[in-house]
Amino acid sequence: MLTKKLKIGIVCPYGWDTPGGVQNHIRDLAEFLIGAGHDVSVLAPVIDEEKLPNYVVSAGKPISIPYNGAVARVLFGPIAYARVRQWISAGDFDLLHLHEPAIPSISLLACWAAEGPMVGTFHAAAKRQKVIFAIGPILEPAIEKLSARIAVSEAARLTLTDHLETDAVIIPNGIYAKRYAQGVPQNKWQGNTIGFIGRFDEPRKGLQVLVDALPIISRFAPDVKVFVAGPGDIEETKKNINPQLRDRFEFLGRISEEDKANFMSSVSIYVAPNTGGESFGIILAEALAGGACVIASDIPAFDSLLGGGAYGALFKSEDSTDLAKTVIDLLRDAKKREVFAKAGQIRAQDFDWDVVAEQIFSIYEMAIVGGSGVKLGSDSRSWNRFLSRDEEKN
Repeated sequence: MLTKKLKIGIVCPYGWDTPGGVQNHIRDLAEFLIGAGHDVSVLAPVIDEEKLPNYVVSAGKPISIPYNGAVARVLFGPIAYARVRQWISAGDFDLLHLHEPAIPSISLLACWAAEGPMVGTFHAAAKRQKVIFAIGPILEPAIEKLSARIAVSEAARLTLTDHLETDAVIIPNGIYAKRYAQGVPQNKWQGNTIGFIGRFDEPRKGLQVLVDALPIISRFAPDVKVFVAGPGDIEETKKNINPQLRDRFEFLGRISEEDKANFMSSVSIYVAPNTGGESFGIILAEALAGGACVIASDIPAFDSLLGGGAYGALFKSEDSTDLAKTVIDLLRDAKKREVFAKAGQIRAQDFDWDVVAEQIFSIYEMAIVGGSGVKLGSDSRSWNRFLSRDEEKN
């Protein structure tokens, strides 16, 4: 581990107060670094500035854009660029850690604005994006400025190599595995129960696949109950559920971290039916740590996380019939569920922050060797070229 106290600037590309895996990862990383004695400042787009941790600095309010099958809340433009430069200038950082610097966001702005030790973490696993190719000639010089590149999974690494023909070392997202292992089973979530956590009205999270599987599941498990936690439009979602089966679903809204740990230790099965666009699966890792028996779609990121089926069951992505068969098989076999749960908890230790932070620190060490700290760059040609492209379009 790094023994010298560092001043670390971390840039979050997405709205800080919007739930998301990248934001959770950055929050946990920042708090782990602070706990280890480092001085950390996080720059992020923010909607409600009154509820910020003291280590977060607002870069302004984000705007919503469609990205990778979802809606991303990001910030970009001349005003944001000025705020990024001001933050860098005031920070006197030893190192910058930029998350998702290959999308139009304040991370890319920081990469353009700064010189010195910079680490980029790439989270997205996406199909070839036209927008990336459109601004590729501008992105590439910025990405080349990075001292080191991290991808959170093989799927994220392949996305990076596919889009920008550069490589990265794989370091997974981190979780506090021990916290989830301390979950206390709750009677209200036990029985023949299925758990789901996520933005359930976002199609790529796959709740509809589980909804479509329930008619088959309920024939073999008449008392089955599905608990859905997370944000979303409950009434609109209920319209897509067979009226005869709506009473099998209970929507819990957002739940606390403590309740999440209890939830994972209570449900018979945790299902992650995501249809794509996932590069890792933090919730899936948390479910393993909490002792849940996990069933997930066989998208590449989940297949890798579950060791090809060694730490949880896999079903054919977007195939509700296959999901139903997998659920029924496990509901009928308590011993098999227990085997998966125990194997999953062991697997989850690979993602504990004690392990992941050590790997990130080693990248920081490489990035700052021989470096003299972060400073503002005098070359803003990439930003000016981007503005020129917009002016030409107009």
